[in-house]
Amino acid sequence: MKGGNNYRMRGRHLSLTLITLLFTTIFIWVCEKNPFVTTVLPVQDQFTWSSSAFDEEAGNHSFQSIRPKEHMQGKISESITEEETKEPGVKNLDRQLTNFTTSYIPERKETDGEGMFSTKKKVCNYAKGSWVSDSRRPLYPGFGCKQWLSEMWACRLTQRKEFSYERYRWQPKDCEMPEFERSAFLQRMKDKTIAFVGDSLGRQQFQSMMCMATGGQMIQEVEDVGREYGLVKLRGHARPDGWAYRFLATNTTILYYWSSTLADLVPLNNSDPKSDVAMHLDRPPAFMSKYLHRFDVLVLNSGHHWNRGKLRANRWVVYVNGKPNEDKRLANLESAKNFTAYSVAMWLDSQLPFHPRLKAFFRTISPRHFRNGDWNTGGSCDNTTPLTRGNKVKQDRSSDEIVEAAIKGTKIKLLDITALSELRDEGHISHYSIKANQGINDCLHWCLPGIPDTWNELLAAQV
Repeated sequence: MKGGNNYRMRGRHLSLTLITLLFTTIFIWVCEKNPFVTTVLPVQDQFTWSSSAFDEEAGNHSFQSIRPKEHMQGKISESITEEETKEPGVKNLDRQLTNFTTSYIPERKETDGEGMFSTKKKVCNYAKGSWVSDSRRPLYPGFGCKQWLSEMWACRLTQRKEFSYERYRWQPKDCEMPEFERSAFLQRMKDKTIAFVGDSLGRQQFQSMMCMATGGQMIQEVEDVGREYGLVKLRGHARPDGWAYRFLATNTTILYYWSSTLADLVPLNNSDPKSDVAMHLDRPPAFMSKYLHRFDVLVLNSGHHWNRGKLRANRWVVYVNGKPNEDKRLANLESAKNFTAYSVAMWLDSQLPFHPRLKAFFRTISPRHFRNGDWNTGGSCDNTTPLTRGNKVKQDRSSDEIVEAAIKGTKIKLLDITALSELRDEGHISHYSIKANQGINDCLHWCLPGIPDTWNELLAAQV
């Protein structure tokens, strides 16, 4: 009996060992096919400093920008200390991002040779596609949207005679993009707030959205609610820091706030209108921190104000960790811009769990088309023939590597407009104006109606 019990015990141990080995083998195989947890590197490890990051300060203006880790060597130093900032709701980025992880559950599907589970899910790349002619465009009349459209961007009011750039729409390659219909859009945005935060190109997108939502018509049922957001014209200022309007029928609010760098700007002396202004690279704009809970859709953009002339003109002084910047690497403005993009993306991503209804987008940079010079050295963009550069975007990755890398691993969506806009150099303001100012060429901003309408169609398709 004793020997029989020993054999039975050994048999049980052997069975348990075989079962354990079998499940271990299956588990390892499944994990190889479907990594259930991916780690997102802290912001310091997601990008690295260029060895030539200081060339601009040394007199050489051909500098390299910060790039994702795989493209460069070296590592950013820990310029942000463990001390938390005093801005409400803003935590120290270094502490906040350490060991930040995200997990996902693979999409279940039928066995197809890839196993029981597959993480493959076809996602539409709205930035990949082609421009196609469409006689139903534009979405609103250039003459009719005077209520919302700045005269300087309304090319129908200028001496320009050729407007074929208005007659094209963007068609993504791998998915259907629904036609924009303003009534349906406002119903979808019922009781919601859409916020654009960025530079003058963000303001163009805001005005485009107002024209699209109204059909370019004079509408009385739209209320100015800027005061609710502190968007009022202050004494001595040419205009307020933004605008906010509410469509009363659907309680839909569309607003814009000017923040050309997406850094927090704080005057060093509020009583002195000529005071220097601290530009906190590691803090989001105070407006965004204060009103984030009221937003349902948020679109960020930046890029074109990061130059010495803008900083000097606005008396902006670079600050990091609550004090003047002491890191020579951030003295290079391209590096400072990239650092700010990462900082605001990481902060925003940390806030999304507290605002589950919020859909956040980071729009990629709008291309410039100056030829034979720059804006102040005789550059121009006189082409009026559409699509001389071709009509297709075939690339899978964004042309704006910085924004694409900044939101990687976050829940912020990429609103990728760079490559498709690069094909439309005929759509800029160019030298046309109401007063026919000689020698002035605007190859940065766009005619409206125009290319920014497409940006909003891409936005509407993703919200």
